[in-house]
Amino acid sequence: MSSDAPLRVLVVDDEAPARRKLLRLLREDALVEVVAEADSGEGAVAAIADHHPDLVLLDVQMPGMDGLDVTRALSAAHTPRIVFVTAHEEYAVRAFEVHAFDYLLKPVSRERFRDVLRRAREQRGQGDSALSARMRDLFAELRHARSFADRLLVHEEGRARFVPVRDIAWVEADRNYLVLHCRAGTHMLRGTLEALEKTLDPKDFVRINRSSVVRLDAIRELHPWFHGEHKVILQDDTELRWSRRYAAQRADLLKRF
Repeated sequence: MSSDAPLRVLVVDDEAPARRKLLRLLREDALVEVVAEADSGEGAVAAIADHHPDLVLLDVQMPGMDGLDVTRALSAAHTPRIVFVTAHEEYAVRAFEVHAFDYLLKPVSRERFRDVLRRAREQRGQGDSALSARMRDLFAELRHARSFADRLLVHEEGRARFVPVRDIAWVEADRNYLVLHCRAGTHMLRGTLEALEKTLDPKDFVRINRSSVVRLDAIRELHPWFHGEHKVILQDDTELRWSRRYAAQRADLLKRF
């Protein structure tokens, strides 16, 4: 394929504002053609099959089928170059640095974005054997092993910082954000509880209701409550409710003791 041919790109993100930002950056490059956009993992798999893009900008954290699930659904021998886009899955970034074509951290900078497109355009004409081998390694790793986050990247007052997972006592959902309750205070993180839960080690954290995930070491007491529910008392005297919907998780926890 000629190096002057447009780079055919698919944009995948469940959040419309994030997709719009990526599309704005893509429109600044005259040698890019946006072939489609998708707002879900299922939509991404279908769009890849329909449009055969050269490059996919793929969000990691999406409800239901996330970015990692998308890679599992693809054939390593017939996959486009994938650039993973993530806000706070630092554990995944480490794997992407080794295996994937590239990654972008949100908020995406214009300079970093242009560098990714430049590399994608340059490598498009160099053959896919090395890339396919790297992607096969990634797929094998995703299928047979799962690592969990040991820190989360949060953006506060125009700066980014890592919050150690060991410092988190509990997490509560607040619309499109998560509130991390830590020893030294709270931090806001954009995302969903379902997506965050996948990055936390289940040996250390447990989902107790629709809007709360708790670190097991932070629990001081459990008290039976109404209608099969329990009251959860944390080490700092915070009181939470363990709902009947998550009774199975509670039963699994009690078996450990």
